[in-house]
Parts: sequence; structure tokens; C-alpha cells
Amino acid sequence: MNFNQAEKLAIVKAIDEVIMADDRVDAGEIAILNQLMHILQFDRKLIEDARKIEAKEGVAILNAMPDHKKRALALLLEEMANADGRVDEVEIELILNLYNAIGIELE
Repeated sequence: MNFNQAEKLAIVKAIDEVIMADDRVDAGEIAILNQLMHILQFDRKLIEDARKIEAKEGVAILNAMPDHKKRALALLLEEMANADGRVDEVEIELILNLYNAIGIELE
């Protein structure tokens, strides 16, 4: 799936927030992030740039994406949350709040 640069920035912002939600960076999270860097074709600079934008700016970009891209984002976030073998309440809350903000409905 192709994402434009703004979408990549917002996706990386969301993923980074999930990684940092439990105040731990696990080796599994790093491994998945490295895979995503290859698949989505972004570098560490985009991660740095994503950390500089406000969460609401990222949400606005994600909200403007078509539904099929939002579903792909949901899969990425869930994969990242589970990368360390445990999904913390903070991660669940963050993801559910994001889903609500961008109109992803749980099935």
C-alpha cells in the first residue's frame, strides 16, 4: 500500500506513541519498526520529524485517509502494541482513542 509523505509522518507518529506508551522500548518493537521502515520506505529522520509534530496534527492527517488505509494503520498499531508480547492498558487506551478520533469502528 502506498502512503504519501504526510500519511507516513502521521503513521510514524502514531506508531511511536504506541512504542513509548509503556515507557519501555522492547527489542520486538525495534524489530517491527525496522521492518516498517523498509516496507513503508522511511528513515530515522522521519521518526525524528514525527516526534516534533503535535498529536492532533497527526490525527488530522490520519482522519483524512481513506478507510482502507485506516484499516492498514489499525493492523500496524495492533502489531506494534503486541510486539513485546504484552499489550498494556495504556497502549490499548491510546489505540482506542486514536480509532475513535479517526473513525475506525471495532468489529
